[in-house]
Amino acid sequence: MTESIKIAAERRTLIGKSSKALGAQGKLPAIVYGTAIESTPLSLDKHTFEQVLIHSGIGSTIFKLSIDGDKPVNVMVKELRHDVLKGTVEHVDFWAINMKETVATAVPVNYIGSAEGEKTGGVMVHEMREVNIEALPGDLPDGIEIDVSSLEVGQALHVSDLVAPAGVTILDDMDAIVCAVMAPAKEEEEVSETVVEPELVGKSTEDEE
Repeated sequence: MTESIKIAAERRTLIGKSSKALGAQGKLPAIVYGTAIESTPLSLDKHTFEQVLIHSGIGSTIFKLSIDGDKPVNVMVKELRHDVLKGTVEHVDFWAINMKETVATAVPVNYIGSAEGEKTGGVMVHEMREVNIEALPGDLPDGIEIDVSSLEVGQALHVSDLVAPAGVTILDDMDAIVCAVMAPAKEEEEVSETVVEPELVGKSTEDEE
């Protein structure tokens, strides 16, 4: 089941470009919105949130977001915006959720085992790294596993082969390929080349008298 993590936030007065000044204070600008909550600019502790990303990820994680010490609100990350040069997170969009209403999100596909076809020279190709699902927030899995150990060269697994936990609906096309074992590329035949010694140009080795 999905993980629930407590996180504290403060209402933010700096908005727009001026919110970048929060970085110098170790803060991360954010916003929370949803059907049952007023859109509210926030700031988070940057280091704390980065540690959450490292250890838990964000796919199906439910955060209990406490704003200025108020009663926590159940939220999920709707969008992360990154610095294009540094790659660090520079803004977070939180989406307030109702634990009794289904939500749609993407979770990782976790590949289990090594395909038989790889042992004979085949190449495993992962067509899907994530799968789109729908479920009640409390039923969201951290990922969906698929065992690839029986795959031979030329065989594939499809979305229809994924087994979703109880209460979880997979939204992707059932015929879409999740992974496949491809035949190895044929090596180019070596072309033998005849080495021709260059003709020597110059005087004969025997001097004429």
